Amino acid sequence: MYRGRDFGKDNPGVQVDFPKMIRGGVTGSFFALYIPARLSNEEASEYALAQLDVVKRQVALNSDKVAFATDKATMEENASNGLSSIFLGLENGSALLGREGMLEHLYGEGVRYVTLCHSEDNDICDSCTGKGRWGGLSPLGKELVKRMNSLGVTVDLAHTSNDTVRDVLALSEKPVAYTHGCCSALCSHPRNLPDDLIAGIARKGGVVCISIYPCFLTDEFASFDDDAPDGREMPEPSLVLDHIRHAVEVAGVDGVGIGTDFDGINHTAKGLESVDKIQNLLKNMKESGFGNDTIAKIASGNLLRVISAQE
Repeated sequence: MYRGRDFGKDNPGVQVDFPKMIRGGVTGSFFALYIPARLSNEEASEYALAQLDVVKRQVALNSDKVAFATDKATMEENASNGLSSIFLGLENGSALLGREGMLEHLYGEGVRYVTLCHSEDNDICDSCTGKGRWGGLSPLGKELVKRMNSLGVTVDLAHTSNDTVRDVLALSEKPVAYTHGCCSALCSHPRNLPDDLIAGIARKGGVVCISIYPCFLTDEFASFDDDAPDGREMPEPSLVLDHIRHAVEVAGVDGVGIGTDFDGINHTAKGLESVDKIQNLLKNMKESGFGNDTIAKIASGNLLRVISAQE
């Protein structure tokens, strides 16, 4: 949204806008206030507030299509009024550190999960693509997890190192989320989770949300440059199902969700190029043997349960 896109229009060549959500039958979706790792804490706070302002204006300008939601109940109320729901998350907790009271302010504005870091270690924790500055959570990060638990904000472990995941699982009193990534048993990308951590998140009552990003799906895309594609065909959607199926085997049907990372990536598995095509994935799940109740849990129910469990 910070790129100036009008989300009320069906924008050619982009992955998410409000018409695409409606066309795809998407009753609710998380929009992340993404914070680049290069920003200082102070810059990150300002960047997050600027993004939040854009989101609020876009939703206000399209009140005939969408409305904000913070839980399942408000999503269902919006749906009864013919509206798709916009949930808010914050991707990179550095934005919480540059201004006093940012966590509480963003919670009041509707933010319901915080991804602790992004592509680099920050003052909160180590990133899976960082240098291992803290060996997991920093002392400040441990205090932040406690504050998030107390306030009702879900801890998101996407992008964090395995040691950070272990620290959070040992410390958090509430279920946690891993909002977008895949299984390292099937693809060795550092963003993916090993089975013991997938199981640990599930034991905590949390959810692991499977992405559709080619680099997370197969090691054949280990050298793929998302910004400078080499012309190869994208992976088959069956690979997404393989990761969902594996996660279910490890975590159970209550511990798995879908976290596409739309507009955080340029390329996806075939047939899932934008949010209006998300029904293709659900159809593939059905055809491969997933029951309706299981699909409903994975599509949205499990993540919404985790969000609600923070209260």
